[in-house]
Amino acid sequence: MLDRLTTTAAALALMTGAALAAQDTITLGMVLEPPNLDPTGGAAAAIDEVVYANIFEGLTRFGPDGSVRPALAESWEVGADGKVYTFHLHEGVTFHDGTAMDAEDVKFSLDRARAEGSTNAQKALFAGIESVEVVDPLTVTVTLKAPDGNFPFNMAWGDAVIVAPESIGTAATNPVGTGPFKFASWTQGDRIEIARNDAYWGEPVALSKATFRIIADPTAAFAAMMAGDVDAFPNFPAPETLPQLAADPRFKVIVGSTEGETILAMNNRQPPLDDVRVREAIAHAINRQDIIDGAMFGYGTPIGSHFAPHNPDYEDLTSLSAFDPEKSKALLAEAGVSDLKLRLALPPPTYARRGGEIVAAQLAAVGIATEITNVEWAQWLEQVFKGKDFDLTIVSHTEPMDINIYARPDYYFQYGKPEFVALMDKLNLTTDAGDRTALLKEAQEMIAKDYVNAYLFQLAKTGVANAKIEGLWENSPTQANDLTAVHWVE
Repeated sequence: MLDRLTTTAAALALMTGAALAAQDTITLGMVLEPPNLDPTGGAAAAIDEVVYANIFEGLTRFGPDGSVRPALAESWEVGADGKVYTFHLHEGVTFHDGTAMDAEDVKFSLDRARAEGSTNAQKALFAGIESVEVVDPLTVTVTLKAPDGNFPFNMAWGDAVIVAPESIGTAATNPVGTGPFKFASWTQGDRIEIARNDAYWGEPVALSKATFRIIADPTAAFAAMMAGDVDAFPNFPAPETLPQLAADPRFKVIVGSTEGETILAMNNRQPPLDDVRVREAIAHAINRQDIIDGAMFGYGTPIGSHFAPHNPDYEDLTSLSAFDPEKSKALLAEAGVSDLKLRLALPPPTYARRGGEIVAAQLAAVGIATEITNVEWAQWLEQVFKGKDFDLTIVSHTEPMDINIYARPDYYFQYGKPEFVALMDKLNLTTDAGDRTALLKEAQEMIAKDYVNAYLFQLAKTGVANAKIEGLWENSPTQANDLTAVHWVE
């Protein structure tokens, strides 16, 4: 009898151990499928949502609180003139294919990103680099054209990760980085899988495997959570179901902030949108709170410029574009515009598709008709972002502190006002905190008064997870699903 009890106890222990051991994998839901997996060659936020801090690493990185932290560079010094940065790399770092990561790879990555023919979506991050020099295998010196105290911040972006010449050619479909996870597989339209990198140079991760499932439909996302088909949905697309999920002890709802300025973007070179009076008319036709309530079920903060309300340099400019339909009609009449019909391209996210229907109704109320086209993400990137073939579109800009995109004349909404470009140039050369605050407020005011876009709301981060999962980011200082601290608890 004792032997039988002992055997039964041993079996139960093995079963319990197996059950606990099984809790080292995770399945996450994602709304958008990335067009590729190379963060140095694509603008889609969905790329970084898979690879940032998981597969690829940079010299520095963003922490969950938005702070800039060491990554592949264990430390760095700045020269007395503020132009020379010397980075000291961690020893013993290898890429997932077994090749060593050293200063030559840093030089290759930065020179490639700033090259004339670079396809890096954030090429401006590297425009201030004068030269990159290898001192020794673990030391690299970056000389800037002018002092820039923001340089470590720039190097924390996903667009600034370190890649190798041996593997960059296939990074779009087979990314090879230095991170704690390595690429495993990609089933187009369905899922992307990554696996623990047992040869990782840094702190080992708890998860052995992570699967990113592509679920764009809000109803399907809710069903997947309820059925346990996904363990977490960091950016949940069905906010109307959050109260139901919060009341279920199996789940926890995680609400935080993002860097996502959600805008009704306008093609500033497309007549009649090249007339500031027409753009202002559109802005005054928009009732932000109706969009927040109707499309986001109350989650979101109204904004009046392209700047996050949680930033200490934020200025509330919503009054400049307050909801005023009569003013919209008067401005359209003043501009000599009547019977206006504009194309409205809507990518897949909930904020765009649901928000777009509300925006269309609000514009119709002031005499502006819209032709809505629902486009998939790859089509939006090709047609709107690259091709600039649009009138209006709704999108969240989730990159951190990215007001400088308005200084790019070839950016998709095609603003690039010379005075704004000069303002950003001055900001780049300014190190005094008070002076930088003044310049950033001037920048917010300039684009708000030029009504470059209609500024809607700051996207909230509304996530849902199994109650036993810890370590997911509450806020989104950058577009990432950083899994380095994620683990299951009993």
